[in-house]
Formats: sequence, structure tokens, C-alpha cells
Amino acid sequence: MANIVMFIILAVFIIVSALMCVATTRIVRAATFMLFVLLGVAGIYFLLDYTFLGAAQIAVYAGGVTMVFVFAIQLVSKRALQGLEKRVKLGTMAVGALCALAGLAVVSLILLKAGFYTQEIANVEVPMKEIGTALVGSGKYQYVLPFEFISVFLLACIIGGLVVARKEEEA
Repeated sequence: MANIVMFIILAVFIIVSALMCVATTRIVRAATFMLFVLLGVAGIYFLLDYTFLGAAQIAVYAGGVTMVFVFAIQLVSKRALQGLEKRVKLGTMAVGALCALAGLAVVSLILLKAGFYTQEIANVEVPMKEIGTALVGSGKYQYVLPFEFISVFLLACIIGGLVVARKEEEA
């Protein structure tokens, strides 16, 4: 019963933080609310006794990715940081909401077609060796190749940020 109450508290915390993240007009506040969302997800991992994933969530996402966003925020102009930029129009928000609903519909249809909601989850614990092999393996259903693509993509983003920052200094 306590797990259910804690899950509800964490879920409400994550949902409210996510809504505040996308609803705020200040970029620093958005990064802070995103940090709260990532910490809430880590709390759910800890609640499920996935301590390794919870620690990785805090170290990699809540720590690392949030720092990348903070450095990206520093590259943004001072007018955008102070909230002096043009506000988002109601029509633009409506188009964004329609796109989000369309994305939700597509994902829901894919999950229904794949039978995701009707599958029963086996009550079997997966050994840590199998999880480690899946994370660092290069075969089918293993994740080292996507991880390397993401690291190259992040490196390209960092280089792009440095180029943008350097061009602003020269101007």
C-alpha cells in the first residue's frame, strides 16, 4: 500500500513538473523543471528496487544532460533569458497541441497493434549479467550501436554550440 501511495506522489510530481517545464516562458525555469522530472523518474526506479538504473538516471540524465542544457542556455541571447523575446501565439500553441495529440494517437495505435496492452508480464527476474550483455553487446536487441550514435550526436551538438558561441564573439 505504501508503494502505491509513493508511486502516486511521484507520478503527480513528474506530471506537474513536466507541465511546468513546457508551460514556462523562462528557459532557466524549464531546465529546472526538467531536472525535477528526471529526479522523479529516478525515484520511480528506486521505488521498483532498480537501484542501478536510479543511480544512472541521477548521474547521467539529471546530472549530465541538465548540465548540457545549462551550457546551451548560456549560449542563448540575454533577451531570451530575460523573457523579452516574442511570446508564443495562441495559434502556434494550438498547432503544437494538435501535433502532440496526433503523436499520442499514433503511438497508441502502434502499441495496440503490437498487442502491448494485452501481453502479460512474466514474473521472472532478469540476471544482471544478461542486462550487462544487452547494454554493451552489438547483436540483435543489444544497445552499444545506438549508444555510440547518441554519443556522436552529442559531440556534434557540442561542436555546433562552440561554433555558434565563437561566431557571436566575432560579431
